[in-house]
Amino acid sequence: MTINFKLSDVPAVDATELGAAMRMLIEKGQGLALLKGLSEGEFRDLEDEFWTHFEGSNEARVAVALRLRALIGVFGSRRLKSLLLERGFRLIAAAVREAARLPLNTRFGFNGQKLLMALDRVTLRQTRELQLAPLRIAA
Repeated sequence: MTINFKLSDVPAVDATELGAAMRMLIEKGQGLALLKGLSEGEFRDLEDEFWTHFEGSNEARVAVALRLRALIGVFGSRRLKSLLLERGFRLIAAAVREAARLPLNTRFGFNGQKLLMALDRVTLRQTRELQLAPLRIAA
């Protein structure tokens, strides 16, 4: 079956589909892939497993695989790594949501600055909400 979409503009995917691929990484003990990256062999193993277990269309499979590769690649930048270390695990969920919808070009990947600004905005709001929430101490 031929998959028809322009590689210069990978279609958006559902965040739950991209999240499933990220959960596979975590279950395989590679939860720090955003910080450390993955080798080509590790990518291939993940894609084989994902291709076997994913129930969507072939077009969605390819789009999710490309978006996951690009997400891990863009986190190679110092500023995104720093933001991940500063904001913690909630940044991963926000990154998956943003990576599912942001424009993606297979040649150039995600626009790192746009992703950084979106993640900073979303997680900063969450941080403020956590700081404003009253602490409840059980007696």
